[in-house]
Amino acid sequence: MEEKLSLNDLSIAALRESGKWCMFLSIVGFIFIGLMLIFGVFMSVAMAAMPSTEMGGTNEAALAVSMVASMKAYFGIIYIVCALVYIFPVYYLYNYAKGIKQAVAFGNSDTLATALVNLKSHHKFLGIFTIIMLSLYVLFFIGAIIFGAIFASTMH
Repeated sequence: MEEKLSLNDLSIAALRESGKWCMFLSIVGFIFIGLMLIFGVFMSVAMAAMPSTEMGGTNEAALAVSMVASMKAYFGIIYIVCALVYIFPVYYLYNYAKGIKQAVAFGNSDTLATALVNLKSHHKFLGIFTIIMLSLYVLFFIGAIIFGAIFASTMH
């Protein structure tokens, strides 16, 4: 026979408190996603409106200006892509908070299960995203070492 899980008062209070904090964090997350989207659109428009200035010579300043000029179209796009990626964990967190509030208020175990599935999805997304970012950091670090070694070998 399968044993049913029951929640005591401390568990219910912890879930209620967790739901409140997660609702707060998800609302703040949605606000920052909106700001990131607005900033990304603003940066895209502002950078596109900036004239490309050409500096003569081969000094470092001219190289830096040409690098920024070639990347200026991507500044806004980076913010927009980050906002779109950030929507998923914030949405899962919001659904968890909303579900926990309903589950605790009505004592509905199906709603509690759905809320916990959203919390699992939130944590899974953040875990996978963390693995991806750590992998990219390692690749960038290896690339920087290779670039530095090639650059150092051409200086002689």
